[in-house]
Amino acid sequence: MPKYEEIANILRDRIKRGVYPSDSLLPNQTDLVHEFSASRMTIKKAITILSMEGLVYSRRGSGTKVLKHTFWENETSPFNVYHGLSKDMKETNRALTSEVIHFSVMFPSKNIQEKLSIEEQHPVYKIIRLRILEDKPYVLEHTYMPTDLVPGLTDEILKHSIYDYLGELGVQFAGAFRNIRAAKSDQYDQKYLNCATDDPILEVEQVVYLENGRPIEYSRSRNRYDQRGYSLLDVKA
Repeated sequence: MPKYEEIANILRDRIKRGVYPSDSLLPNQTDLVHEFSASRMTIKKAITILSMEGLVYSRRGSGTKVLKHTFWENETSPFNVYHGLSKDMKETNRALTSEVIHFSVMFPSKNIQEKLSIEEQHPVYKIIRLRILEDKPYVLEHTYMPTDLVPGLTDEILKHSIYDYLGELGVQFAGAFRNIRAAKSDQYDQKYLNCATDDPILEVEQVVYLENGRPIEYSRSRNRYDQRGYSLLDVKA
């Protein structure tokens, strides 16, 4: 694990335990540099992670303030982070499991070809997984990935973390495009997320790109309207 992630984990834990209460300031970067024997850039990366998670607000000349979250009714996830749900839940010590509903190799439809920038004869994995958080249905994921970019994917890997496996393969991500919209619940949602026929669904459509610009994942994550939301911290420099 990179040192900046280790530092972010320590600071996050202190915030959650009240060592740094809401509306207080984190120690300044110089003090954190000395405490963790790290470079200023490493400290800055750690604080950036906490900012993306909506835990702190950092502004030059004003320090880094711990934010309040009482106005969030549902659990929220950072909109601009895409390292996988398993890692998010592991960092908060919450039990996440996966039920593999469908796993096959297929030739892509026109829509999948466009999203993954591949030809019709290029095989892809089709994956449907139910992510179960602390024994309750949480997110239903529909995912497509080119088989050549994720060799050796198995049912056992899918029961845990695809992104951990991609890390073992040395995959480097460049960024992601996300689109969030409201949708009506379908038969899968009603069966696996326990949705009523008239319940709305929060759908997150995502394409993740490698450093060479090639898409490695196209997915649609279906979230119950009353269980999960997404946040983006947008501040002026």
